[in-house]
Amino acid sequence: TSAVLFDLDGTLADSLPFIIGTYRVVFNDLGLPWREEEVGRWIGRPLMEIAAHFAKGREEEFFLTYQHHYEQGHDRHVRLFPGTLEMLAELKGMGLRLGIVTSKGAQGTRRTVELTRLNHYMDVIVTAHDVPRHKPFPDPVHRALELLSVSSPAAVFVGDSRHDIEAGKKAGTVTYGVTWGMATREELLSCGPDGLLEAWPDLVRRLKSARGGSP
Repeated sequence: TSAVLFDLDGTLADSLPFIIGTYRVVFNDLGLPWREEEVGRWIGRPLMEIAAHFAKGREEEFFLTYQHHYEQGHDRHVRLFPGTLEMLAELKGMGLRLGIVTSKGAQGTRRTVELTRLNHYMDVIVTAHDVPRHKPFPDPVHRALELLSVSSPAAVFVGDSRHDIEAGKKAGTVTYGVTWGMATREELLSCGPDGLLEAWPDLVRRLKSARGGSP
């Protein structure tokens, strides 16, 4: 393994409750019926795709309303899952290249990675603004690997949703699902990942084992 790519929200960043809450406010502001389970299935897709699905004809209003509420609450509510920076530092110490592949837009991504200091560890960041097609298509994963000059079989993609697992598999990487994000274990397993992670030490152990180090 030469590189490890991560989804952002729900994988590295403990931001899903805030994101769901923001969508709830937007739906209320626009007078749209709130459907939490269906919204949850769409998280991990670009905001404009979500707007087109739930607010057809009012996409721009939906987008701007979301951006407003998101920016208002972001710094109070977004944090990393425990042990994330320590895990990234350990992977860096193993000589691995690291990256983020997210469906979040460039501005929101930059705000999150700077607030949480993820930017100090990442060699590449691919957002919804960097490719025409995003997850579950493999394009953003391919783009990240191209920028890193790493082949798909030498890369791992880690995410919390079926969109992540599908994108990684289509791109030809090893895929791991984390059990603390949006999707249930059953949903992740139905996508056929190479494994599930219960905590960040699981990822470190797997990578060391793959390199012939301690299991």
